[in-house]
Amino acid sequence: MPLSSKHKLIPETPTQTVSAADYTHNQQEIIQLMAQLNQIVLDKSQVVKLALSGILAGGHLLLQDLPGMGKTTLAQGLAQLLGLSFSRVQFTNDMLPADILGMSIYDQSKLQFEFRAGPIFTQLLLADEINRSSPKTQSALLEAMEERQVTQDGQSYLLPKPFFVIATQNPLQQAGVYPLPESQLDRFLLCLSLGYPSPAAERELLKGQDRRELLNSLDAVLDTGAVLLAQQGVKQVYVADVVLDYLQRLVAKTRESHEYHGLSPRGALSLQRAAQAYAYVSGHMEMTPEDVQAVFAAVTDHRLGQRFVPAHLTGGQATPTIAQRILAEVAVIV
Repeated sequence: MPLSSKHKLIPETPTQTVSAADYTHNQQEIIQLMAQLNQIVLDKSQVVKLALSGILAGGHLLLQDLPGMGKTTLAQGLAQLLGLSFSRVQFTNDMLPADILGMSIYDQSKLQFEFRAGPIFTQLLLADEINRSSPKTQSALLEAMEERQVTQDGQSYLLPKPFFVIATQNPLQQAGVYPLPESQLDRFLLCLSLGYPSPAAERELLKGQDRRELLNSLDAVLDTGAVLLAQQGVKQVYVADVVLDYLQRLVAKTRESHEYHGLSPRGALSLQRAAQAYAYVSGHMEMTPEDVQAVFAAVTDHRLGQRFVPAHLTGGQATPTIAQRILAEVAVIV
């Protein structure tokens, strides 16, 4: 259907201050949301907390793992519990940018071209197996993810607010995948992997109800207004100078190596924003070094060139990531 006029580019609305009552109510909703999502995605409470932190920070998520590990389930559960409009696009090697963004179609009755919006005009877009499409199609998301708008035929169209992309990708060792370029990896605030469940969680999964049936039974905990309010609350989380000193030392450490490119200023801002959101989800209004440490690997490893390698290819041995090595080398000075 044609894109309505409300989607055309308009000025930003003024920010809203989060009161103490709003904060308390929002925290109760966040606890309830995580509890319900942990009933769907078993044994992954830290991944769930990081994913929600990324959403409330206003960022996009990249979930990378083997097929069948629950990436799509996590994305769909988040969309349903957040009460946001949702679209899913299954990426394939023959997909074109217009399949995502939309295209201009000639209307014979009006004797003019009319823009028909694609599935990207939603609040939460699940880009499933994004690395199975060509780089040309992958790059179609760059403007939307950074500017929250789509430009077609010289006309800019504002995407709904809030707007998030949750993308899943399969390991590069599998056939038929294209690596995401660095410019696109940098658009993702967090990169997460679920990994295999524990034996107890897998037993519960085998004996329990189908995950898709459980998803259908979920009711929204938040809504658009609550998500936008929480995003404002994240921005109000206090950051002391001593914590910023620690964050900057970590960023500086990433720039000392010749093995990889260090974090850009946008990467440093992403680290601060993610840590503020993690503090907010944890029920705090002041960011601590522990919040920075909790999100550091998820924010930085994919920006530093760390490639996902499934555990079975490393003999089940967990090797320290680039981010984990940096955390071990930079001391917290209070």
